[in-house]
Amino acid sequence: MKTPKISEAVVRRLPVYLRYLHELTMQNVQTVSSNDLGHKLDLNPAQIRKDLAYFGEFGKKGIGYDVMYLIEKIRQILKLDQFIQVALVGAGNLGRALSNYNAYLKDNMKIVAVFDSLSSKVGEKINNLTVQPMSELGQTIQLLKIRIGIITVPAAEAQHVANEFVKAGIEAILNFAPTILKVPADVRIHYADFTTELQSLAFYLD
Repeated sequence: MKTPKISEAVVRRLPVYLRYLHELTMQNVQTVSSNDLGHKLDLNPAQIRKDLAYFGEFGKKGIGYDVMYLIEKIRQILKLDQFIQVALVGAGNLGRALSNYNAYLKDNMKIVAVFDSLSSKVGEKINNLTVQPMSELGQTIQLLKIRIGIITVPAAEAQHVANEFVKAGIEAILNFAPTILKVPADVRIHYADFTTELQSLAFYLD
């Protein structure tokens, strides 16, 4: 479904659309227009139509989008119609919070394995997962066919963890450590840096 001309900005907006569409189903709303979507999400309706048009014609002129059908299509585009296994390295406070969030996820994307290099962490229970030693990372990733890795370790350890993920066959990484990582071109990496986000917010204060 994807083509090279689809920007990262478009892909990042799709989960936003999906979240609001799920809200509409809770209100028993069956159809929604791009104008309604734009008003709620503070986006240009033309931008929403353009984003969705990259992947097909999902709406009907004068009627809008069928909410359930659009949810199904966006899930397919984001590959959420598949069960995607996720591994997490770093069983500290943030790692535990993310692992516990598993219980609230409705999509087929779950953290199925947690690892830590500290022997004091190994064996701990987080939700229904047992923290494993780093020595088991490669075997577990291959056994469970895990495709995405999350890094929640200190910055000094993050590159090592990324290297181990790559070696084990991980295809995409979400990095919470405040450092830039080097990975092969065929491995996708996204950053979730709280410090950077807070500092950029400060710019807008009076």
